[in-house]
Amino acid sequence: MTLRPLAALFALFLSSSAFAETPDLAAIARSPGTPGIPGLRMVWLSPWGDVASAHPWRNIIVHQTEGPAGSARYGAEAQHKNPTRRGVMVWVETDGTVYWAVADNLIPTHTDGADRNDNKYIDNSKTYHQVNKDTSIGVEFAGNYPDVTRGPTDAQIAAWRILVKVLRARYDIPLDHVYAHNWIDFKDARYCEGCALATMAREWGE
Repeated sequence: MTLRPLAALFALFLSSSAFAETPDLAAIARSPGTPGIPGLRMVWLSPWGDVASAHPWRNIIVHQTEGPAGSARYGAEAQHKNPTRRGVMVWVETDGTVYWAVADNLIPTHTDGADRNDNKYIDNSKTYHQVNKDTSIGVEFAGNYPDVTRGPTDAQIAAWRILVKVLRARYDIPLDHVYAHNWIDFKDARYCEGCALATMAREWGE
């Protein structure tokens, strides 16, 4: 056998091995406990329970908080101690660390009632007073202080690319049910809260 066919055979073996070792993200997302999620640095303040016992989540809302770098941990810990306070289930630090703060059968208080109905960003006939805390998982990205117009970090974007797939797989949430906070509520006029991250998620697709 010549060198070229050997090289091709070796390359095929490597690609087959990599495919065989590719984790089943959907299976991981449906499992209980504190599973390792490839590509994510997770801090489990609240482990997953049986997904069948989770609240019937139908949407994901992307938030950004006016907190400095490092504030996601403190926000998540406070949320964990008082799950239904104003805040969210999942927090993402500027270094990409993801904090799962609240058990997914509980409902944190977030959004302002889905009161936007001007169709400025999306068709609000499908969101008006519907995409709210009772139907939606909130994901908070920390670190846009003191400049609220500062976008997410590269590490946050990399984490979000995986996290949004995990959330959608675990709760069977359609791609077009990923929303920016600003798309459903009248928010801070200085910037569009969550818009870049929600747009990215939809553009990444399935």
